[in-house]
Amino acid sequence: MYRWEITRAALAQRVLAVVRGGSYDQAAETAGTLLSAGITSLEISLTTPFALEAITTLIREVGDEAVIGAGTVLDAASARLAVDAGARFLASPTLDPEVVRTAHRYGVPVFPGVATPTELVHALELGSDAVKVFPGADRRPGWLAEVRAELPQAALVPSGGISVDAAPEWVAAGAVACGLGAELSDGDRDSVAKRVGELLARLAEVDPAPMP
Repeated sequence: MYRWEITRAALAQRVLAVVRGGSYDQAAETAGTLLSAGITSLEISLTTPFALEAITTLIREVGDEAVIGAGTVLDAASARLAVDAGARFLASPTLDPEVVRTAHRYGVPVFPGVATPTELVHALELGSDAVKVFPGADRRPGWLAEVRAELPQAALVPSGGISVDAAPEWVAAGAVACGLGAELSDGDRDSVAKRVGELLARLAEVDPAPMP
């Protein structure tokens, strides 16, 4: 698949699930719960022990049924390792040009993190495929709408502290998707399945706000 095809598939549900665990087993269990609940795109944070092995295993198990990426990719070395592990996309809380260049060299999309319009423009200049607004908890949907009024070409993914209830509001303000971690995955399988199902139904009904 081309980078743009992977990006479109990763953001199609308007949810980018973030999996971060204290162990390989915990991350694998969380990812499995989310996938069985209907999530089709998630990232395994490289802060998780044996994250690369988890990525490789998940990709082997799900094939083309879901898009599995690597999160918290902070440098070129980590980017290359994640690509070699099979990650379909890379995500980061920060903006490192070498991460973008390394991933693009191998046809893998990158969603770096930014906190200001200046960083956002830099990310666009580097060719970022989408851009995480991080931490999202420090912002509000109205801020994102105001940024998009000036930079309508930016594909923005607020992440970090975004609540499940607030996600549709962010999408209505113009976000292409929301990054959701423990807010989405906490609880037993039944609770997660119910939460995911309700969220996807709400997001499917949201039309992004028109540009002013």
